[in-house]
Amino acid sequence: MTAAASAERSQSIASRLALAMVLILVAVVIASIVAATRFGQAASNETFDRLLRGAALQIVERISAIEGQAQVDLPVSAFELLSLARSDRIFYRVIGPDGRTMTGYDDLPLPRAAGTEAIYDARYKGADIRAVKLTRRLAERAVSGEVEVVVAQTTRERVALGRSIATRAVIIVAAAGVLLLLLALAVLRVALRPLARVEHAMLRREANDLSPIDVPAPAEVAVLVDAINRFMGRLEQRIEAMQNFVADAAHQIRTPITALRAQAQLALDEKDPVRLERLHRRINARSIGLGRLADQLLSHALVAHRADAAPREAVDLRRVAIEAEREVRAVGGMSIAVELPEGEVWVNCDPVSLREAVKNLLNNAVRYGTPPVRLCVEHHADGRAAITVHDCGDGIPDNLAARIGERFATGGIGPESAGLGLSIVASVARMHGAGLMRGRNDGGFFIGLEMPEEQP
Repeated sequence: MTAAASAERSQSIASRLALAMVLILVAVVIASIVAATRFGQAASNETFDRLLRGAALQIVERISAIEGQAQVDLPVSAFELLSLARSDRIFYRVIGPDGRTMTGYDDLPLPRAAGTEAIYDARYKGADIRAVKLTRRLAERAVSGEVEVVVAQTTRERVALGRSIATRAVIIVAAAGVLLLLLALAVLRVALRPLARVEHAMLRREANDLSPIDVPAPAEVAVLVDAINRFMGRLEQRIEAMQNFVADAAHQIRTPITALRAQAQLALDEKDPVRLERLHRRINARSIGLGRLADQLLSHALVAHRADAAPREAVDLRRVAIEAEREVRAVGGMSIAVELPEGEVWVNCDPVSLREAVKNLLNNAVRYGTPPVRLCVEHHADGRAAITVHDCGDGIPDNLAARIGERFATGGIGPESAGLGLSIVASVARMHGAGLMRGRNDGGFFIGLEMPEEQP
């Protein structure tokens, strides 16, 4: 596991949510600063622009034509309004109909766009200014034309006012955001308490306690608790099955080993050739049975392990039959007839486990049935497929038929019996949702598995 993956796994839900909320708060604060700055500057401009326009209007109203000339009487009140901004300088310019400056600053810049009224920004005498231009038309005999009035003011006070508005707005937003974050963290802490209860409930348990967790939890956490309980239930079943299997296997293996040791001891002390040969045959039979028991124990353990771990895949049931027959014939040398349909028979299965089940059915039929033994794969009309083993014997005794699927159901381990074959078959049937078939037909006995067909 990489360091990045380990850090991501160890990070708690609370820390992730807290980090997300902090990032959201930072983004909101930054956006608020930008918006508040623009809003503050716009509000400040609107306020000062009204003062500028009011001063320009007062000057425009005092323009008149006297003795054939345009004249202006600058009102003191116009500049008293602008003087409220004490740190700003005021500039003005009045341009007569002939285009010459009547009064004011002759080099005060005009707006680039033509029009009777304009509000614009410019730079004058090394400072940023904000200016208003108004136009009045004189239409008299002696004087005719437009008179332009420009009133300007530096922007220091309006910038300061905009910053003040923005700062106050940001402080309010930041305080509200911090308060909201604290409240959200408190709510998050309360909301995550069910997870802490589940954690404490699990930490207080003994290592072998796999009983369901009984902790009150909201719906979202209850789903997690239910999933944990189902997992522990499956784990408990697997552990219990393995413990029972190990205990039974240890008990069953002890019997043939003890018998084998006793017969070997007798063979060491026996001098009679006839009895010695008989003991050798018994030792051989016991060793064969013990080897078969070991093989079936390993097969049973393999099937139990693959029940939940092995992936399912679409397999032609004919291929499973051919491979199982080939492996049984390679070990025992017995002849088994294989009857297969012409078309493919697809089933969804674990091919390894299914092949083990078929091998055990074949071994049982060869060992305890009556030849000839046949292995058949069939289509059924209800969309199911079957793989069955047939022989001409009497079949499973009635006292054992009801116990198919139990381990060591033969009632004891004889020299040629391991007692696990049908248990393996039943386990494979359960893991595939298949049916275990048995019965008689054509004077013989058959047993096998029936399972749904599936398209590849």
